[in-house]
Amino acid sequence: MTEYHNPFADVAITDQSITERVFAGLDTRPDEVVLTDGPSGRSLTAGDFMDQVKRLAGGLTSAGLGQGHTVALMAPNIPEYCVIFHAVAWAGGTITTLNPTYTANEVRHQLDDSKAEILITIPDFMDTARGGAGVIPVVAIGTPEFATLFGDPIDAQVTVDLDHHTVVLPYSSGTTGLPKGVMLSHRNLVVNVDQIIRAADFQAGEVAAGFLPFFHIYGMTVLMNVHLAGGGAVVTMPRFDLPLFLQICQDHKSRRMWIVPPVALALAKHPLVDEYDLGSVEQVFSGAAPMGAELSNVVGERLNCVSLQGYGMTELSPVSHITPGTGNRPGASGQAVPNTTCRIVDIDTGADLQAGEEGELWIKGPQVMQGYLNNPKATAETITDDGWLRTGDIALIDADGYMFIVDRLKELIKFKGFQVAPAELEATLVAMDGITDAAVIGLPDPEAGELPIAFVVTGENAPDAAAITAHLDDQLAHYKQVHQIHFVDEIPKSASGKILRRLLRDQVAKTA
Repeated sequence: MTEYHNPFADVAITDQSITERVFAGLDTRPDEVVLTDGPSGRSLTAGDFMDQVKRLAGGLTSAGLGQGHTVALMAPNIPEYCVIFHAVAWAGGTITTLNPTYTANEVRHQLDDSKAEILITIPDFMDTARGGAGVIPVVAIGTPEFATLFGDPIDAQVTVDLDHHTVVLPYSSGTTGLPKGVMLSHRNLVVNVDQIIRAADFQAGEVAAGFLPFFHIYGMTVLMNVHLAGGGAVVTMPRFDLPLFLQICQDHKSRRMWIVPPVALALAKHPLVDEYDLGSVEQVFSGAAPMGAELSNVVGERLNCVSLQGYGMTELSPVSHITPGTGNRPGASGQAVPNTTCRIVDIDTGADLQAGEEGELWIKGPQVMQGYLNNPKATAETITDDGWLRTGDIALIDADGYMFIVDRLKELIKFKGFQVAPAELEATLVAMDGITDAAVIGLPDPEAGELPIAFVVTGENAPDAAAITAHLDDQLAHYKQVHQIHFVDEIPKSASGKILRRLLRDQVAKTA
């Protein structure tokens, strides 16, 4: 077996919950501001944050929503998000995080699947939240009802099994299919925080502009938990706004920007960037989707810093690879982080491949998920009996251990860093009257990464493109919308997924 081991020193596996690990990074600095709301400037010190977490944990427990119960959270990045997340964890519960752009239909699916017993949101999202929640109570942050959830503080972590208790349930399409609940334990999260701090050379005092959504595992772990646990701070942004992002980086003398490829494109080309003093920025770190070497180089040159990449998946808590700041290799997705090994496996034979050969990337480490909620079949298809996670990504590893993503075996489309599952879009299309078959693929795009485009076969009472667009807009979040609709006579059923995507892309090219 050809295994590629991490070049970093391993981290210690500590017996801490994720909130104990975060508190360990806060206890020595109770008066430091650690969370600031970017648009308004309101803030929380480390001491305030820990107090609110303990009091909300106490209130949730008194309300019967503590240990063994699931709380759903649908909110943008605001300081309260972090309080709620860690209060649920401190109380021994499970938190499931929802995308705030979801439709009521998507909210309903996740609440039903996760068996959440309460949904916490913000006033602006109440209509959608209530539409999806059914009989589940919905509480808005900042209201008197939310205030009543706070109670007497719980001073110590409620006892949980660190390896087997699911502390968070983000949803991911995995390598294929509809969104599934990814069961992540306290151990998964704590280890990955320490892996990132070590591999990324995170330093106390780092302040980041936090636009990467906390409901997504990248923002949840790298921004919220790493910065709090590692001695840093976060200025939250409810959505990406280039002027505010640049202002925060300038005012707080950010050492590092955590971004995604579409933001890298803005940093490379937008004239506004030149109006800000970004001299403190030593590193731009991109994740969630591959970034080409050319774009990486342009960003680094413009900001006079190192431009790096990492790799991860929700199923990996999420980080498995990081490019070290002292060993940049443009286009590479990094080297394996501490405590992590990986393999490149031939997709047809299952044989291990050597350096420079392309195959499926397999990963093993303590950050690998417990499995998919309510879906042992998908879990077995993703994690081998001996603990290797099959990523569904085609990669190569060079002689120095740097990993490069070259293609995807899995069907997922990556639109601006978000996962779009073709199967979900296709099911939504076929459910529409007048559509008899459908296929969705990703079309490469320099700004978004990939654009979801649809091919539909229609029958009687065929809807036009406008009706299809309206139907999708009503059923699915904005990032799942198709950007082109092509009417075809048939979808080839004999072709494999990869061949089908090539055939459909060729058809688009011919009509362009």
